Amino acid sequence: MKYKDYYKILGVDKNADEKHIKAAFRKLARKYHPDVNKSPDASTKFKELNEAYEVLSDSQKRSRYDNLGSNWQEGSNFTPPPGYGNVHVNFGEGNYGGFRTFGDYGDMGGLGGFSEFFESIFGGDFSKQSAGSQRQSHAYTQKQQQPQENLDITQDLLIDLEDLMGEGTKAIKISFMDTCPECGGRSRKCYRCGGSGFISVSKVLNVKIPKGVKEGAKIRLAGEGKTSSTDRKGNLYFIIKYKYHSDYTLDGVNISSDVEIPAPKAVLGTIAEVKTLHGVVKVTIPAGTQSGKALRLKNLGLPKKDSGFGDHIAKVKITIPEKPSEKEKELYKKLADLI
Repeated sequence: MKYKDYYKILGVDKNADEKHIKAAFRKLARKYHPDVNKSPDASTKFKELNEAYEVLSDSQKRSRYDNLGSNWQEGSNFTPPPGYGNVHVNFGEGNYGGFRTFGDYGDMGGLGGFSEFFESIFGGDFSKQSAGSQRQSHAYTQKQQQPQENLDITQDLLIDLEDLMGEGTKAIKISFMDTCPECGGRSRKCYRCGGSGFISVSKVLNVKIPKGVKEGAKIRLAGEGKTSSTDRKGNLYFIIKYKYHSDYTLDGVNISSDVEIPAPKAVLGTIAEVKTLHGVVKVTIPAGTQSGKALRLKNLGLPKKDSGFGDHIAKVKITIPEKPSEKEKELYKKLADLI
């Protein structure tokens, strides 16, 4: 059989403490979990990570592994020293804190079970009661020492300007990593999260958009944040951001846009259509209107905080043909002769 370098598999130094080993495992487990990583070798890699963590996170097993010596190279042929098969750690039976171990699920599509190398070192019987009590004691000590986890989620929410015109709802899909509900993030043998303690959560929420809500405002959805191992729930906060709109420019509750008028109609006067957030309106363009002139359309802007609306400013933009026809050229020459 081949020797396995568990330290190399987790990417940690041989002097790494429990904190660094746990952090390395969680990072790699999230990366290679088959529910997330669809590459063909993800299950094999994930299984190796679990096996390495099973050994290095337990002081007894780590000591036994280290006693094999430091001269072995990963992948080299390995034969266990005499007597190494006389001690066995039972992983396939029992129920720790109400959660089954990987061994209870058989192969689990490549996720469960341990390698021949592992079994050659740890064959026989350790006390299940001792192993279970050590896990529970370790989890309790960690819980006592750790500060209260921040379970709130904050995300930007992009909305169209049209969404500001009345009370309405938008279906918003959110995704985030949350504590595994099966094991509460505590079991290295959880079949749901694969020992990482986290799962990917995606859900669609119907979010009420307040009329005239300002950019930068927060919308709070109570209890829609992350979940702690004790089932405490955080909140979800959406930060309002306006989507870019090529037709409009904002100035508080006022909104402006360009209205293009051909040069002859600007001279003679005309009726133009202006698109606003309240719909299309017809606007009288007085004769002799100059390019850049602002026409104020009252109460056709964004909603005000208390009541009413801001204004829509229509800025006249006089246009001329880029490629005039011969007849147009002739008429413009006659006009030029009159000026």
